[in-house]
Amino acid sequence: MNTQDFLTVLDYMEKEKGISRKVMGTVIENALITAAHKTYPLETEIRVNLDQKSGKIQMFAKLKASDRARPNADEISIVKARAVKANVHVGELVEVELDASQFGRIAAQVFKQAMNQNLRSIEKTMIMEEFQGRVGDIVAGTVRRFERADVVIDLGKFEGIMPSRERVPTEEYTPGERIRALVLAVQSGQRGPEIILSRSSPDFVRRLLSLEVNELNDGTVQIKSLAREPGFRTKIAVWSDVEKVDPVGACVGIRGSRVKNIVRELNNEKVDLFRWSPNIHELVIEALKPAKLRKIEIDETNRRVRALVDAENLSLAIGRKGHNARLASRLTGWSIDVEEDKTEVQGFEQKLEAAVQGLASILGIELALAQKIASVGFSTAEAIAEASDSDLAEAVPDLTPEQVQEIRTKAQAALSAAKT
Repeated sequence: MNTQDFLTVLDYMEKEKGISRKVMGTVIENALITAAHKTYPLETEIRVNLDQKSGKIQMFAKLKASDRARPNADEISIVKARAVKANVHVGELVEVELDASQFGRIAAQVFKQAMNQNLRSIEKTMIMEEFQGRVGDIVAGTVRRFERADVVIDLGKFEGIMPSRERVPTEEYTPGERIRALVLAVQSGQRGPEIILSRSSPDFVRRLLSLEVNELNDGTVQIKSLAREPGFRTKIAVWSDVEKVDPVGACVGIRGSRVKNIVRELNNEKVDLFRWSPNIHELVIEALKPAKLRKIEIDETNRRVRALVDAENLSLAIGRKGHNARLASRLTGWSIDVEEDKTEVQGFEQKLEAAVQGLASILGIELALAQKIASVGFSTAEAIAEASDSDLAEAVPDLTPEQVQEIRTKAQAALSAAKT
Protein backbone atom coordinates (compact mmCIF):
# COMPACT_ATOMS: atom_id res chain seq x y z
CA MET A 1 0.00 0.00 0.00
CA ASN A 2 1.45 3.34 -0.98
CA THR A 3 1.28 6.40 1.25
CA GLN A 4 -1.66 7.95 -0.64
CA ASP A 5 -3.77 4.78 -0.30
CA PHE A 6 -2.87 4.61 3.35
CA LEU A 7 -4.03 8.17 3.98
CA THR A 8 -7.24 7.45 2.05
CA VAL A 9 -7.98 4.51 4.35
CA LEU A 10 -7.42 6.69 7.41
CA ASP A 11 -9.84 9.31 6.05
CA TYR A 12 -12.47 6.67 5.18
CA MET A 13 -12.36 5.01 8.61
CA GLU A 14 -12.64 8.37 10.33
CA LYS A 15 -15.55 9.69 8.24
CA GLU A 16 -17.54 6.50 7.61
CA LYS A 17 -16.81 4.39 10.67
CA GLY A 18 -16.17 7.15 13.19
CA ILE A 19 -12.75 5.74 14.15
CA SER A 20 -10.24 8.56 14.70
CA ARG A 21 -6.91 8.68 12.87
CA LYS A 22 -5.09 8.33 16.17
CA VAL A 23 -6.97 5.16 17.09
CA MET A 24 -6.50 3.75 13.58
CA GLY A 25 -2.81 4.50 13.82
CA THR A 26 -2.59 2.51 17.04
CA VAL A 27 -4.52 -0.39 15.46
CA ILE A 28 -2.14 -0.50 12.47
CA GLU A 29 0.94 -0.28 14.68
CA ASN A 30 -0.25 -3.17 16.86
CA ALA A 31 -1.14 -5.27 13.80
CA LEU A 32 2.30 -4.67 12.25
CA ILE A 33 4.05 -5.64 15.46
CA THR A 34 1.93 -8.83 15.66
CA ALA A 35 2.81 -9.67 12.05
CA ALA A 36 6.51 -8.98 12.63
CA HIS A 37 6.58 -11.46 15.50
CA LYS A 38 5.85 -14.23 12.99
CA THR A 39 9.44 -13.60 11.82
CA TYR A 40 11.06 -12.42 15.03
CA PRO A 41 10.66 -14.02 18.51
CA LEU A 42 8.06 -12.57 20.87
CA GLU A 43 10.78 -11.27 23.21
CA THR A 44 12.23 -9.15 20.41
CA GLU A 45 11.43 -5.48 20.96
CA ILE A 46 9.75 -4.05 17.85
CA ARG A 47 8.79 -0.42 17.34
CA VAL A 48 6.60 1.16 14.64
CA ASN A 49 6.87 4.79 13.62
CA LEU A 50 3.75 5.93 11.73
CA ASP A 51 3.52 9.47 10.36
CA GLN A 52 -0.22 10.17 9.95
CA LYS A 53 0.40 13.33 7.92
CA SER A 54 2.71 11.87 5.28
CA GLY A 55 1.54 8.26 5.54
CA LYS A 56 5.11 7.00 5.94
CA ILE A 57 5.54 3.84 8.03
CA GLN A 58 8.84 2.67 9.53
CA MET A 59 9.49 -0.45 11.62
CA PHE A 60 12.45 -1.02 13.91
CA ALA A 61 13.65 -4.06 15.85
CA LYS A 62 16.33 -4.36 18.51
CA LEU A 63 18.57 -7.24 17.43
CA LYS A 64 21.64 -8.69 19.12
CA ALA A 65 24.97 -8.29 17.31
CA SER A 66 26.42 -11.73 16.60
CA ASP A 67 29.62 -13.10 15.08
CA ARG A 68 27.98 -16.35 14.01
CA ALA A 69 28.05 -17.32 10.38
CA ARG A 70 24.29 -17.82 10.47
CA PRO A 71 22.70 -15.51 13.08
CA ASN A 72 19.46 -16.52 14.80
CA ALA A 73 16.16 -14.76 14.05
CA ASP A 74 16.68 -12.27 16.88
CA GLU A 75 20.31 -11.59 15.89
CA ILE A 76 22.19 -9.54 13.29
CA SER A 77 25.70 -10.10 12.01
CA ILE A 78 28.35 -7.90 13.53
CA VAL A 79 29.18 -6.54 10.08
CA LYS A 80 25.63 -5.32 9.46
CA ALA A 81 25.36 -4.10 13.05
CA ARG A 82 28.46 -1.92 12.64
CA ALA A 83 26.95 -0.50 9.46
CA VAL A 84 24.23 0.88 11.71
CA LYS A 85 26.39 1.66 14.75
CA ALA A 86 30.15 1.77 14.20
CA ASN A 87 31.34 1.03 17.72
CA VAL A 88 28.94 -1.85 18.49
CA HIS A 89 30.25 -5.00 20.19
CA VAL A 90 29.15 -8.63 19.96
CA GLY A 91 26.10 -9.29 22.21
CA GLU A 92 25.05 -5.65 22.19
CA LEU A 93 21.50 -4.69 21.04
CA VAL A 94 21.20 -2.59 17.91
CA GLU A 95 17.97 -0.98 16.65
CA VAL A 96 17.63 -1.87 12.99
CA GLU A 97 15.01 -0.66 10.50
CA LEU A 98 12.98 -3.53 9.04
CA ASP A 99 11.64 -4.04 5.55
CA ALA A 100 7.97 -5.10 5.95
CA SER A 101 7.86 -6.41 2.39
CA GLN A 102 10.27 -9.19 3.42
CA PHE A 103 7.91 -10.67 6.02
CA GLY A 104 6.17 -13.02 3.60
CA ARG A 105 2.66 -14.31 3.01
CA ILE A 106 2.06 -15.73 6.52
CA ALA A 107 2.98 -12.45 8.17
CA ALA A 108 0.63 -10.63 5.78
CA GLN A 109 -2.23 -12.93 6.79
CA VAL A 110 -1.44 -12.37 10.46
CA PHE A 111 -1.47 -8.61 9.87
CA LYS A 112 -4.90 -8.83 8.21
CA GLN A 113 -6.31 -10.98 11.01
CA ALA A 114 -4.93 -8.69 13.68
CA MET A 115 -6.40 -5.64 11.92
CA ASN A 116 -9.84 -7.23 11.66
CA GLN A 117 -9.78 -8.38 15.27
CA ASN A 118 -8.72 -4.97 16.57
CA LEU A 119 -11.30 -3.16 14.43
CA ARG A 120 -14.09 -5.47 15.64
CA SER A 121 -13.05 -4.78 19.21
CA ILE A 122 -13.15 -1.03 18.59
CA GLU A 123 -16.53 -1.22 16.85
CA LYS A 124 -17.85 -3.33 19.71
CA THR A 125 -16.83 -0.65 22.19
CA MET A 126 -18.29 2.11 20.00
CA ILE A 127 -21.60 0.28 19.56
CA MET A 128 -21.89 -0.31 23.29
CA GLU A 129 -21.07 3.32 24.06
CA GLU A 130 -23.41 4.83 21.46
CA PHE A 131 -26.42 2.51 21.48
CA GLN A 132 -26.55 1.17 25.03
CA GLY A 133 -28.18 4.43 26.08
CA ARG A 134 -30.47 4.55 23.03
CA VAL A 135 -32.52 1.46 23.78
CA GLY A 136 -36.15 2.53 23.39
CA ASP A 137 -35.34 5.24 20.83
CA ILE A 138 -36.40 5.25 17.18
CA VAL A 139 -33.65 5.26 14.55
CA ALA A 140 -33.77 5.58 10.77
CA GLY A 141 -31.81 3.41 8.40
CA THR A 142 -31.66 1.82 4.97
CA VAL A 143 -32.50 -1.79 4.24
CA ARG A 144 -29.18 -3.26 3.16
CA ARG A 145 -29.68 -7.02 2.75
CA PHE A 146 -31.44 -10.12 4.10
CA GLU A 147 -29.89 -12.87 6.17
CA ARG A 148 -32.48 -15.64 5.96
CA ALA A 149 -35.62 -13.97 7.32
CA ASP A 150 -33.71 -11.27 9.24
CA VAL A 151 -33.35 -7.76 7.80
CA VAL A 152 -29.97 -6.03 8.01
CA ILE A 153 -30.37 -2.26 8.24
CA ASP A 154 -27.60 0.27 7.58
CA LEU A 155 -27.61 2.84 10.38
CA GLY A 156 -24.66 4.82 9.04
CA LYS A 157 -21.56 3.83 11.02
CA PHE A 158 -23.08 0.54 12.14
CA GLU A 159 -25.58 -2.09 11.04
CA GLY A 160 -28.68 -3.14 12.91
CA ILE A 161 -30.55 -6.41 12.68
CA MET A 162 -34.33 -6.74 12.61
CA PRO A 163 -35.01 -10.43 13.38
CA SER A 164 -37.96 -12.14 11.72
CA ARG A 165 -39.84 -12.13 15.04
CA GLU A 166 -39.61 -8.31 15.13
CA ARG A 167 -40.90 -7.81 11.59
CA VAL A 168 -44.49 -6.79 10.86
CA PRO A 169 -46.14 -9.71 9.03
CA THR A 170 -47.99 -7.45 6.60
CA GLU A 171 -44.90 -5.45 5.59
CA GLU A 172 -42.45 -6.18 2.77
CA TYR A 173 -38.98 -4.64 2.77
CA THR A 174 -36.76 -3.99 -0.24
CA PRO A 175 -33.02 -3.19 -0.38
CA GLY A 176 -32.47 0.56 -0.49
CA GLU A 177 -35.77 1.32 1.27
CA ARG A 178 -35.61 3.89 4.06
CA ILE A 179 -37.37 2.76 7.25
CA ARG A 180 -37.61 3.62 10.93
CA ALA A 181 -37.42 1.11 13.76
CA LEU A 182 -37.16 0.90 17.53
CA VAL A 183 -33.82 0.05 19.18
CA LEU A 184 -35.02 -2.95 21.14
CA ALA A 185 -31.72 -4.11 22.64
CA VAL A 186 -27.95 -4.17 22.27
CA GLN A 187 -26.72 -7.68 22.87
CA SER A 188 -23.72 -9.91 22.22
CA GLY A 189 -23.95 -12.17 19.20
CA GLN A 190 -21.66 -14.59 17.40
CA ARG A 191 -19.99 -11.71 15.54
CA GLY A 192 -19.86 -9.34 18.48
CA PRO A 193 -22.45 -6.79 19.68
CA GLU A 194 -25.70 -6.64 17.73
CA ILE A 195 -28.17 -3.76 17.56
CA ILE A 196 -31.58 -5.44 17.65
CA LEU A 197 -34.31 -3.41 15.92
CA SER A 198 -38.08 -3.85 15.91
CA ARG A 199 -41.11 -2.56 14.06
CA SER A 200 -43.58 -4.99 15.64
CA SER A 201 -43.05 -4.05 19.29
CA PRO A 202 -45.90 -2.18 21.03
CA ASP A 203 -43.22 0.21 22.29
CA PHE A 204 -42.59 1.24 18.66
CA VAL A 205 -46.12 2.71 18.53
CA ARG A 206 -45.73 4.15 22.03
CA ARG A 207 -42.53 5.94 21.01
CA LEU A 208 -44.03 7.17 17.71
CA LEU A 209 -46.94 8.67 19.65
CA SER A 210 -44.62 10.41 22.11
CA LEU A 211 -42.71 11.97 19.18
CA GLU A 212 -45.95 13.38 17.78
CA VAL A 213 -47.70 14.42 21.02
CA ASN A 214 -45.95 17.03 23.15
CA GLU A 215 -48.46 16.48 25.95
CA LEU A 216 -47.10 12.96 26.45
CA ASN A 217 -43.57 14.27 26.93
CA ASP A 218 -44.51 16.86 29.54
CA GLY A 219 -46.75 14.43 31.43
CA THR A 220 -50.03 16.23 30.73
CA VAL A 221 -51.30 13.10 28.96
CA GLN A 222 -50.39 9.54 29.94
CA ILE A 223 -50.62 6.25 28.08
CA LYS A 224 -52.25 4.00 30.66
CA SER A 225 -52.35 0.87 28.54
CA LEU A 226 -51.45 -0.22 25.01
CA ALA A 227 -52.01 -3.47 23.12
CA ARG A 228 -51.00 -4.27 19.56
CA GLU A 229 -51.46 -6.86 16.83
CA PRO A 230 -48.67 -5.74 14.43
CA GLY A 231 -49.97 -4.88 11.00
CA PHE A 232 -53.64 -5.10 11.97
CA ARG A 233 -54.74 -3.01 14.96
CA THR A 234 -53.43 -1.13 18.00
CA LYS A 235 -55.57 -0.02 20.95
CA ILE A 236 -54.33 2.78 23.20
CA ALA A 237 -55.99 3.96 26.43
CA VAL A 238 -54.93 7.48 27.40
CA TRP A 239 -55.60 9.59 30.49
CA SER A 240 -55.02 13.11 31.81
CA ASP A 241 -55.15 14.45 35.35
CA VAL A 242 -55.82 17.92 33.99
CA GLU A 243 -59.60 18.41 33.72
CA LYS A 244 -59.43 20.86 30.82
CA VAL A 245 -57.29 18.55 28.69
CA ASP A 246 -58.93 16.01 26.40
CA PRO A 247 -56.35 13.20 26.24
CA VAL A 248 -57.88 11.60 23.15
CA GLY A 249 -58.11 14.92 21.31
CA ALA A 250 -54.49 15.74 22.17
CA CYS A 251 -53.31 12.45 20.68
CA VAL A 252 -55.52 12.67 17.61
CA GLY A 253 -54.49 16.26 16.83
CA ILE A 254 -56.17 18.91 14.73
CA ARG A 255 -58.17 17.16 12.00
CA GLY A 256 -56.47 13.94 13.01
CA SER A 257 -53.04 15.19 11.91
CA ARG A 258 -51.07 13.49 14.70
CA VAL A 259 -52.65 10.07 14.54
CA LYS A 260 -52.56 10.17 10.72
CA ASN A 261 -48.78 10.48 10.81
CA ILE A 262 -48.59 7.38 13.02
CA VAL A 263 -50.99 5.39 10.85
CA ARG A 264 -48.95 6.35 7.80
CA GLU A 265 -45.74 5.13 9.46
CA LEU A 266 -47.49 1.88 10.38
CA ASN A 267 -48.64 1.35 6.78
CA ASN A 268 -52.34 1.95 7.56
CA GLU A 269 -52.50 -0.24 10.64
CA LYS A 270 -55.72 0.68 12.54
CA VAL A 271 -55.12 2.74 15.68
CA ASP A 272 -57.93 3.05 18.26
CA LEU A 273 -57.51 5.84 20.83
CA PHE A 274 -59.91 6.15 23.76
CA ARG A 275 -60.11 7.50 27.28
CA TRP A 276 -58.90 5.17 30.04
CA SER A 277 -61.13 4.56 33.05
CA PRO A 278 -60.40 2.88 36.41
CA ASN A 279 -63.90 1.38 36.16
CA ILE A 280 -63.57 -1.97 34.38
CA HIS A 281 -67.18 -1.74 33.14
CA GLU A 282 -66.48 1.56 31.33
CA LEU A 283 -63.05 0.41 30.17
CA VAL A 284 -64.42 -2.75 28.52
CA ILE A 285 -67.09 -0.73 26.69
CA GLU A 286 -64.37 1.51 25.24
CA ALA A 287 -61.92 -1.31 24.55
CA LEU A 288 -64.45 -3.33 22.50
CA LYS A 289 -65.47 -0.44 20.28
CA PRO A 290 -66.59 -0.03 17.51
CA ALA A 291 -68.98 -2.77 18.70
CA LYS A 292 -71.97 -1.75 20.84
CA LEU A 293 -72.53 -3.92 23.91
CA ARG A 294 -75.93 -4.89 25.32
CA LYS A 295 -74.79 -6.14 28.70
CA ILE A 296 -71.62 -6.74 30.71
CA GLU A 297 -71.23 -9.32 33.47
CA ILE A 298 -68.13 -8.94 35.66
CA ASP A 299 -66.49 -11.70 37.71
CA GLU A 300 -64.04 -9.77 39.89
CA THR A 301 -62.77 -12.88 41.68
CA ASN A 302 -61.48 -14.45 38.47
CA ARG A 303 -60.94 -11.12 36.66
CA ARG A 304 -63.27 -12.26 33.89
CA VAL A 305 -65.78 -10.28 31.82
CA ARG A 306 -68.73 -11.62 29.83
CA ALA A 307 -69.74 -9.15 27.12
CA LEU A 308 -73.14 -9.73 25.48
CA VAL A 309 -73.89 -8.24 22.06
CA ASP A 310 -76.62 -8.62 19.47
CA ALA A 311 -76.06 -10.62 16.29
CA GLU A 312 -75.22 -7.51 14.27
CA ASN A 313 -72.38 -6.47 16.61
CA LEU A 314 -70.97 -9.93 17.30
CA SER A 315 -68.47 -9.91 14.43
CA LEU A 316 -67.43 -6.33 15.24
CA ALA A 317 -66.81 -7.17 18.89
CA ILE A 318 -64.72 -10.24 18.06
CA GLY A 319 -62.94 -8.58 15.13
CA ARG A 320 -61.13 -10.08 12.17
CA LYS A 321 -59.40 -13.27 13.32
CA GLY A 322 -60.32 -12.31 16.88
CA HIS A 323 -58.08 -9.20 16.93
CA ASN A 324 -60.57 -6.84 18.60
CA ALA A 325 -61.52 -9.09 21.52
CA ARG A 326 -57.94 -10.29 22.01
CA LEU A 327 -56.55 -6.74 22.12
CA ALA A 328 -59.28 -5.61 24.51
CA SER A 329 -58.36 -8.46 26.84
CA ARG A 330 -54.67 -7.57 26.76
CA LEU A 331 -55.32 -3.88 27.26
CA THR A 332 -57.64 -4.32 30.25
CA GLY A 333 -55.77 -7.22 31.82
CA TRP A 334 -59.06 -9.13 32.17
CA SER A 335 -60.24 -12.20 30.30
CA ILE A 336 -63.10 -11.12 28.01
CA ASP A 337 -65.66 -13.55 26.60
CA VAL A 338 -67.79 -12.10 23.78
CA GLU A 339 -71.16 -13.83 23.30
CA GLU A 340 -74.37 -13.19 21.41
CA ASP A 341 -77.23 -11.99 23.62
CA LYS A 342 -80.13 -14.39 22.96
CA THR A 343 -82.35 -13.35 25.87
CA GLU A 344 -84.46 -11.00 23.77
CA VAL A 345 -85.07 -13.63 21.09
CA GLN A 346 -85.95 -16.21 23.73
CA GLY A 347 -88.34 -13.76 25.45
CA PHE A 348 -90.21 -13.06 22.21
CA GLU A 349 -90.58 -16.76 21.43
CA GLN A 350 -91.91 -17.45 24.91
CA LYS A 351 -94.45 -14.63 24.63
CA LEU A 352 -95.56 -15.85 21.21
CA GLU A 353 -96.02 -19.38 22.52
CA ALA A 354 -98.09 -18.10 25.45
CA ALA A 355 -100.28 -16.04 23.07
CA VAL A 356 -100.88 -19.09 20.86
CA GLN A 357 -101.92 -21.19 23.87
CA GLY A 358 -104.28 -18.44 25.05
CA LEU A 359 -105.97 -18.02 21.66
CA ALA A 360 -106.45 -21.75 21.24
CA SER A 361 -108.12 -21.95 24.65
CA ILE A 362 -110.32 -18.85 24.33
CA LEU A 363 -111.43 -19.42 20.75
CA GLY A 364 -111.66 -23.20 20.96
CA ILE A 365 -109.46 -23.78 17.95
CA GLU A 366 -106.46 -26.00 17.22
CA LEU A 367 -102.92 -24.86 18.11
CA ALA A 368 -101.84 -24.86 14.45
CA LEU A 369 -104.62 -22.41 13.52
CA ALA A 370 -103.93 -20.28 16.58
CA GLN A 371 -100.26 -20.16 15.51
CA LYS A 372 -101.23 -18.81 12.07
CA ILE A 373 -103.49 -16.14 13.53
CA ALA A 374 -100.96 -15.02 16.16
CA SER A 375 -98.06 -14.92 13.67
CA VAL A 376 -99.81 -12.29 11.51
CA GLY A 377 -100.32 -9.93 14.45
CA PHE A 378 -103.65 -11.04 15.97
CA SER A 379 -102.12 -12.40 19.17
CA THR A 380 -104.92 -11.33 21.59
CA ALA A 381 -108.69 -11.65 21.74
CA GLU A 382 -108.91 -7.84 21.85
CA ALA A 383 -107.00 -7.49 18.57
CA ILE A 384 -109.31 -10.00 16.86
CA ALA A 385 -112.48 -8.39 18.27
CA GLU A 386 -111.47 -4.93 17.06
CA ALA A 387 -110.58 -6.16 13.55
CA SER A 388 -113.14 -6.45 10.75
CA ASP A 389 -114.09 -9.71 9.04
CA SER A 390 -112.21 -8.62 5.92
CA ASP A 391 -109.04 -7.80 7.90
CA LEU A 392 -108.95 -11.23 9.50
CA ALA A 393 -109.85 -13.04 6.26
CA GLU A 394 -107.15 -11.16 4.36
CA ALA A 395 -104.49 -11.85 7.01
CA VAL A 396 -105.32 -15.58 7.24
CA PRO A 397 -106.50 -16.73 3.77
CA ASP A 398 -107.03 -20.32 5.00
CA LEU A 399 -110.13 -19.29 7.03
CA THR A 400 -113.60 -19.67 5.57
CA PRO A 401 -116.10 -16.80 6.04
CA GLU A 402 -117.96 -18.95 8.61
CA GLN A 403 -114.73 -19.52 10.58
CA VAL A 404 -113.94 -15.81 10.52
CA GLN A 405 -117.36 -14.92 11.96
CA GLU A 406 -117.17 -17.68 14.59
CA ILE A 407 -113.67 -16.65 15.72
CA ARG A 408 -114.60 -12.95 15.93
CA THR A 409 -117.81 -13.75 17.85
CA LYS A 410 -115.90 -15.83 20.44
CA ALA A 411 -113.24 -13.11 20.70
CA GLN A 412 -115.88 -10.40 21.34
CA ALA A 413 -117.55 -12.60 23.94
CA ALA A 414 -114.26 -13.22 25.72
CA LEU A 415 -113.52 -9.51 25.69
CA SER A 416 -116.99 -8.63 27.13
CA ALA A 417 -116.62 -11.29 29.82
CA ALA A 418 -113.24 -9.87 30.82
CA LYS A 419 -114.72 -6.38 31.24
CA THR A 420 -117.59 -7.45 33.50
